[in-house]
Amino acid sequence: MKKLVLAAASAALIAPMAAAPAMADDWTGLYFGLGVGWTDIDGPNGDNAATYGAHVGYDLDFGQWIAGGELEYERTDIGLLGGAGDVDNIGRVKVKGGYDFGQVMGYAVLGRARMKTSFGNDNGNIYGLGVTYAVNERVALGGELLRHDFGNFAGTGTDYDTDSLTFRASFRF
Repeated sequence: MKKLVLAAASAALIAPMAAAPAMADDWTGLYFGLGVGWTDIDGPNGDNAATYGAHVGYDLDFGQWIAGGELEYERTDIGLLGGAGDVDNIGRVKVKGGYDFGQVMGYAVLGRARMKTSFGNDNGNIYGLGVTYAVNERVALGGELLRHDFGNFAGTGTDYDTDSLTFRASFRF
């Protein structure tokens, strides 16, 4: 019975991928989308919570290599422990470089982020990895794992290192 259930689950996962229309041979273009995820703040009084947001970007396909840029906004309500304050949102400006595996693009991200809290705002560096799967020519699903480094946040002498994992749906033009 276990083998039958495993075989059925495998077929259910593989069949849509095999039947999905192929991605155009070009990742070039404008896209926008939505994402949901989880952010963990390491530092004094750090905590974690769910996030949601939107992104818009543009990719250029150079054969097997892809370069792009993106703006992203994530809303959250991470209460810092001990009543130290709340993290309201994180905005990001990112550049990415990746590799075209056909319907899948793997990429690395570098950029800057701005974290807004109830006790101040500050900028920090971000870096991370992402992957995107083209469901068809217009829709892509993916995920990103990003690290944010906010040193001496808002002049408080406090460092916040923030990790976020986001699942995304993007719509290409």
